[in-house]
Amino acid sequence: MPASDYQEDLALLTDAAKAAGEIALGYWKQGPEAWDKGGGAGPVSEADLAVNAMLERDLRAARPDYGWLSEESADSTERLAAKRVFIVDPIDGTRAFLAHDGGFAHALAMVEDGRAVAGVVHLPALELTYAAALGGPALLNGEPIRPSTAQHVEGSTVLTSKLSDDPGHWRRGVPRYRRSLRPSLAWRLCLVAEGRYDATISLRPAWEWDIAAASLIAECAGAMATDRNGSPLRFNRPNAQSNGLVVAAPRLHADYIAQLRHWPE
Repeated sequence: MPASDYQEDLALLTDAAKAAGEIALGYWKQGPEAWDKGGGAGPVSEADLAVNAMLERDLRAARPDYGWLSEESADSTERLAAKRVFIVDPIDGTRAFLAHDGGFAHALAMVEDGRAVAGVVHLPALELTYAAALGGPALLNGEPIRPSTAQHVEGSTVLTSKLSDDPGHWRRGVPRYRRSLRPSLAWRLCLVAEGRYDATISLRPAWEWDIAAASLIAECAGAMATDRNGSPLRFNRPNAQSNGLVVAAPRLHADYIAQLRHWPE
């Protein structure tokens, strides 16, 4: 597909993400009905489902030949045969959303032949919109962004959970990084893309809908986004998960990969 077509899909995704934000803010702090999905999948709310319904209706109407993968839609193997697929998280950070925390996001990507080629991460409560299309710059509210210049794990600022402090994940013991967390995984990648944090890592499997859009944004900014072993991320896989995640500028990324233990899929 020509790069100009990626820009057309990016415009479509951006409009859809902003429409999703309007729906979500209509429920935010209004006590929406919510329940646990079970199986460790976490909570879902009527807001998630309302956003998902709009996205699936509008995006699939605009691109009827594209496949569909969303956290809140029943999965279908039909997507595996599609050349191009929308991969969507209607609300990334539902717990934060329900706790009146503005750190929730709408993460929308278009994937072609397993590679993310257009992506938007929109945080309506914080008025932040990150966007990128393959071959173009990564933008935050229309302005180019770049990752930090940190080169070493020691002393780096990393967005990750306490799981990363387990020595079993590291070849030479847990490094002295400075750990923080944000509720939306997609936002964590974008914060690395704009240089506010040096890296983000996930040492457990990462769902494609959480990382497809934001990994492209990070890469277009100049960072590297791979699985925890340093292998390229591929999307629209049957199990819709990656083997963990490491995102950072190239030299820092290489240092993280060198220090992390190899973890088979």
